Amino acid sequence: MLTTAVLLVGAAALAVAQAPTARAPRIGLLGVTSAAGYARQFEALRQGFRDLGYVEGQNLVIEARWADGRYDRLPALAAELVRLQPDVIVTSGPGTRAAMEATATIPIVMAVAGDAVAEGLVPSLAHPGGNITGSTFFGPEVSAKRLEILKSAAPRLARIAVLVNPSRDDYGVTLNAVKKTASALSVELFEVPARSPQEFEGAFAVMARQKADGMLVISDSMFVANMRRLGELAAARGLPAAGSDEFADGGGLLAYGVHFPELWRRAPYFVDKILKGASPGAIPVEQASKFSLVLNLKSAKTPGLPVRPSLVLRADQVIE
Repeated sequence: MLTTAVLLVGAAALAVAQAPTARAPRIGLLGVTSAAGYARQFEALRQGFRDLGYVEGQNLVIEARWADGRYDRLPALAAELVRLQPDVIVTSGPGTRAAMEATATIPIVMAVAGDAVAEGLVPSLAHPGGNITGSTFFGPEVSAKRLEILKSAAPRLARIAVLVNPSRDDYGVTLNAVKKTASALSVELFEVPARSPQEFEGAFAVMARQKADGMLVISDSMFVANMRRLGELAAARGLPAAGSDEFADGGGLLAYGVHFPELWRRAPYFVDKILKGASPGAIPVEQASKFSLVLNLKSAKTPGLPVRPSLVLRADQVIE
């Protein structure tokens, strides 16, 4: 009897050892810029997963593909990820459309979308339907508000350069919103293109030749990845300018918008729901509700640029 019991225990142990282990969820990450450029966002994504009990390399696999700011590479990279058959694809900006065109079945989570409805990514926020959900922040309206605050900070501004990335087909949606605000403020705008960081110096040279007295950076993934550098360039030229996120940290006059790493940290919430069986089309798209204004007082001390005390009081953060 003892021998039989031992054999039974041994057989059970062998069966457990040979039983297949549960497959770790596989996440496809379609990065619009580079891993270095989006280091803060990528780490925020990882932290969001850790907050929910997922640890990369243990119970989570992330397959990342990066376009390095070349939007024309996104369709091929999206197709490559689809062939890997991940459980969910996480992306942002123009990456969402590329992923959407590559698959109608694999769930897609937008870590960040400028305006998910206006861009035709989902029919509505409450009922996205299809295979897409995530977060949106109404990029066109935010860029228009950024111009309004810039004009409030420097009332003398009359001719403002708008930095745009022609590589993105839908940038006109944001530009139209900005133009409406400019008209109401009696401000003249002109576009200056930049498709990569290598074109930034040339873009600022164009602004100087066309006698811009201010600059606005509109919402774009490539600009977000290089916002600190853009702030440095604006400060070096004494050009009153507004951007997002790290723009004021780099020396730009002001930054207004959402904190992008926070949205990336939220993305795993949607992924987790999908992994647990929820349909992405039934998970409402969330609207970013927290916007911050950062003012760089060092740049505000530029001669001829008296910044109103009321704006200083309004700022969420002031860089001395």
